[in-house]
Amino acid sequence: MFEFCINSHKYSHIHFIGIGGISMSGLAEILLSEGYRVSGSDANNSKIIKRLKSLGADIYINHKGENITGADLIVYTDAISEDNEELVEAIKKGIPVIDRATFLGAIMNNYKNSIAVSGTHGKTTTTSMIATIFNHSTLDPTILLGGQLADIGGNIKIGNREHILTEACEYKGNILKYFPTIAIILNIEEDHLDYFKDINHILDNFIDYSNNIQDGGYLVVNIDDSNSRKVIEKTGSNAITFGINNKADYRAENVSFTSEGYPSFMLNIKGEYLYPVTLNVMGTHNVYNSLASIATAHILGIPIETIISSIGKYKGTGRRLEFKGSVNGIRIIDDYAHHPTEIKASLNALKNLDKGHIWCVFQPHTYSRTKLLLKDFGKAFSGADKVIIPDIYAAREKDSGIIHSTNLVDVLIENGVDAQYMSSFESIGKYLLKHAQEDDIVITMGAGNVYAIGEKMLESEKKEAI
Repeated sequence: MFEFCINSHKYSHIHFIGIGGISMSGLAEILLSEGYRVSGSDANNSKIIKRLKSLGADIYINHKGENITGADLIVYTDAISEDNEELVEAIKKGIPVIDRATFLGAIMNNYKNSIAVSGTHGKTTTTSMIATIFNHSTLDPTILLGGQLADIGGNIKIGNREHILTEACEYKGNILKYFPTIAIILNIEEDHLDYFKDINHILDNFIDYSNNIQDGGYLVVNIDDSNSRKVIEKTGSNAITFGINNKADYRAENVSFTSEGYPSFMLNIKGEYLYPVTLNVMGTHNVYNSLASIATAHILGIPIETIISSIGKYKGTGRRLEFKGSVNGIRIIDDYAHHPTEIKASLNALKNLDKGHIWCVFQPHTYSRTKLLLKDFGKAFSGADKVIIPDIYAAREKDSGIIHSTNLVDVLIENGVDAQYMSSFESIGKYLLKHAQEDDIVITMGAGNVYAIGEKMLESEKKEAI
């Protein structure tokens, strides 16, 4: 196990390859706050890069071997290829090299309590909910988010050494590099099948992850999710359960929704106490996320009254059913959903709104996911009236020609969905402005850059106003 003691300064200059990534930047900021020399490289400039520069980091745009000069530890992101110039140079020079997840695991071990939020869906939202509760309590945690949260002013908050809260992604088995005191499992489904063989391989990773929980720690787990229940059965973890449909330690009863789509429910704690809870985010999936958050905060001793009032203040994270604005009476919403289950959950959340038609622009994320989950994607869009599919966002992959967006359109049409392929973001925006009507909703969906369509549509109204 790689060890990194924040106080020791065994390493004085840490270089991050891919420092502009949301998780990498947070780790870099922790080190900067502790007085380390930090450098890093990224393919593009960004607000995150500018922030790190303002905090004293040395940043290089583009990757070159000479960028690592003087560094005595190299941290790299999963998005970096093995032939990256800086990575090759570091190995050639014998400089220690570790991946982001291993480094995060080592950082977590510096804190008395480490809370890791895992699951196929809902990690960023749940971590943000917990962060909001923490921020309105007497705790002063360090927080690492995979999104932007207004309540902490971004994606990171530097706190004391008592608590660290972070997302824990299962990709490439990264969760096995963490040894938390509280591990949260929101759900377990097929995803990242470019790495995992099948659902059993994924489940084995979550079982091993749960066995990594420190002595005296807790597994906070969704009892309504069949695969998550298997983790409880196959580990000796001290499980705290949450759910809606089954008996749970923290259960939501009598769930209802406002005309804005916001849920309310009665919180039943271990069959003994009932508390009314109202959320300011849409969807049943967020009831589950809130239950995981409430349970975690309660374990850590935060008064239930503080927890309930704080979670009511949470109004969402960037790119999670985020209302971006209106143009011609059309509401523009953006969402990060890129897995069939996430798509269903987000579209179902919109059903509770007073609305016209729902136009969904979905940008598939990676060729492998699109191909392997094609049938599931084909059944995920029944909650939309009209669907537009642009080109697949490649992310870390190269186009081998095995799958195209038109293949998804064909499957959607077979399932009775009004769907069409349009390659150009500009043409999609113009089409929507011409055909969408007042009170309609346009939701851009995907983990890539599809949000740009909605932003351009909103810009068009500003230009007309001028």
